[in-house]
Amino acid sequence: MSESAHKSNPIWNIPNILTLMRIAAIPVMTVLLMSGSRETCFWAAALFSAASFTDWLDGYLARRMGIVTVFGKFLDPIADKLIVMAALIMIIPFGRAPAWMVLIILSREIIITGLRGIASSEGIVISASDLGKFKTIFQIVAIIALLLHYDYHWFFSVDHPLLVVNMHNVGMFYLWIAFVITVWSGVDYLVKFVRVIAR
Repeated sequence: MSESAHKSNPIWNIPNILTLMRIAAIPVMTVLLMSGSRETCFWAAALFSAASFTDWLDGYLARRMGIVTVFGKFLDPIADKLIVMAALIMIIPFGRAPAWMVLIILSREIIITGLRGIASSEGIVISASDLGKFKTIFQIVAIIALLLHYDYHWFFSVDHPLLVVNMHNVGMFYLWIAFVITVWSGVDYLVKFVRVIAR
């Protein structure tokens, strides 16, 4: 890469800094989730929500500002997977997500990341389907709800709520949807990979 390219696309740009901040949020979120209390889980959910927003924001800024680096391309998807993995693993001991489901979700992420690395090393580009985007959206919504976990009273007072929402049930509903799409998108990518490699 030329010197001018290095100057125009430095590693320390806003999108990459946001990605690094997302990674830095992981240990903080992990510590917050250790107690499993309502208050710490609320702040963990808030932190996860903010980190998820930066996932969209850094991609938007990178495209808008024309700042796309190899470092960013490498680190951004890793940061996304790390924070999702951390959140899912931390809620297992509290019984907020089935261990077998988390295992399959995380295995899918590791396998597909490995296949993408193999394809990239061979100069092969395998287009991702929209399933991956839907998977990410449902995973984020599910994790936020599962982190919140407890009953939340909406409108009026705690003693006379208009609506009581159990966030764990909401989270499990969306986690099942995310799980189905995760497996579906994983199989879809695997089929595409085999077809391309077999040519």
